[in-house]
Amino acid sequence: MSSLKKKVEQFGITRRGLLKSSPVALGGAGLLASGLLPGAGAQALTASHSTPDFDALVRAQLEGTTIRCGFTPPILSEFFNIMEHACFRQAHNYSERFGVNWEWQRASPSGNFDSIEGQYNIIQNWVTSGLDAIFICTAGSPSDTAKIYSVAAENGVDIIQFNMPVSLWPIEEQKAVTSVGYHDTLQSGYVAGKYIADQLGGQGKVLQIWGPSGSPWSEARQLGFDMVLAENPGLQVVGKADGGYVRDKGFAAAQNLLTSNPDVNAVYGENEEMALGASQAIDALGMRHWDGQGGIITIGADGLQSGFEAIRQGRLSATISVGGVGQGLTMMEMLMSHRFMGKVVADVNNVPVTLVTKDNVDQTEALQAWALGAEAL
Repeated sequence: MSSLKKKVEQFGITRRGLLKSSPVALGGAGLLASGLLPGAGAQALTASHSTPDFDALVRAQLEGTTIRCGFTPPILSEFFNIMEHACFRQAHNYSERFGVNWEWQRASPSGNFDSIEGQYNIIQNWVTSGLDAIFICTAGSPSDTAKIYSVAAENGVDIIQFNMPVSLWPIEEQKAVTSVGYHDTLQSGYVAGKYIADQLGGQGKVLQIWGPSGSPWSEARQLGFDMVLAENPGLQVVGKADGGYVRDKGFAAAQNLLTSNPDVNAVYGENEEMALGASQAIDALGMRHWDGQGGIITIGADGLQSGFEAIRQGRLSATISVGGVGQGLTMMEMLMSHRFMGKVVADVNNVPVTLVTKDNVDQTEALQAWALGAEAL
């Protein structure tokens, strides 16, 4: 039995759930096959069969159409800004190719990841105003979202979720058109834990700076980290605290834990803001950052421009870039495919993620800089 199959069975991740996930590589076969991005293979196919130009046919159907979208993350932050700008980049691509226009609205609750009711009020207002599509990342579970998503569908509005830990819930309970994201358990929690285990040779003391109790992202990433702990009994978690997903709370939580556990070998910040807060706490306490031989490892997850600079400086050991650019591009592709192209889309579309270290930080940052350079809609 393969290692992955064992992990899947051990932690109750269903085979059907994994098969519903459809990785889409940037500029790769998934996007080319959809017919929504140009490529040499698509051009060669057109030439060999002497078929009409694909873009011209789509333009004839859609030119002059205004597509009205709403974008609502749980908070406005650097992470979601990257994703939104990737949406802009793809939208401009479609405007150039197909002659479509865009109307874009952005709204978020008061900055609290748990402000579920506030997000649903935003969605209700957008449904009433007749948007074509709503992109949402929310802490709500399928039981929380089923009613408002159903109302949206009844009014002809496409709900597309993004960056959600949908592997936690039965696929049949999810009422969105599709969920675009990554597998928080296998592509984040497990990857981060494996990095720590590999660097430390499977032996060492670890601190966890985690999201708020009840957070579905925390739950999913913990499952992946627990897989690594089961595989490496020499790794010991000696402290865990709530960092609130923000840097200042991550700093305070890490400073308290580091003071009580000065001999730790690694700090796993569940997201990058908390990991960067832990890095600041290491500096404040006069401790040593990991240099490949000794010091304290720090790792997070998101993939922020500020985190990339900390990696270059040796103040953050690594992070997991969870495909912010890929998610933004794919969200727009799913909208065009489902609503305007008559295509059947998968319930879940997981994008590739990147374990970012000094070895590949420049390439990863360059991709995000490309997305961030897109003009807002």
